[in-house]
Amino acid sequence: MPARTLQITLADPEATATLARRVGAVLRVGDVLLLNGPVGAGKTHFARSLIQSLLPVPEDVPSPTFTLVQTYATPGFEIWHTDLYRLTNPDEVIELGLFEAFETAVALVEWPDRLGDLAPANALSLTFMPQADPDRRVLDFAWSDPRWDDRIGELSND
Repeated sequence: MPARTLQITLADPEATATLARRVGAVLRVGDVLLLNGPVGAGKTHFARSLIQSLLPVPEDVPSPTFTLVQTYATPGFEIWHTDLYRLTNPDEVIELGLFEAFETAVALVEWPDRLGDLAPANALSLTFMPQADPDRRVLDFAWSDPRWDDRIGELSND
């Protein structure tokens, strides 16, 4: 099935946080977000904003760069926030238990290229692209699973 796409320009970090909250509001168990982009592109800021918007009690949401995985309990599901930057082989992902999370939780995966062929086909891919203005980002959404059609389509109605 061909990929569908949506491109959104984010004027500043607050626009990124607002969009993250909107995406978080439509997530369901089994959803996987693949967060792509170079260092400093806004992947962690987006993930942090999304997670914080779903937590029943505010808490710190650190980058999982060194721990590889951070989990959070929300009223509807568990969120797994992973940063695979330090992995060198897709087989290392298996040891993290991430594949179970792909089915039983919501997974936010930074540096999903480390998954190789193991990336779930039903995932939503988000690619963050910095612009000349250091606060501005272009965000490309891409998906092939129809589960995302209505949910992501709503984001373009602004």
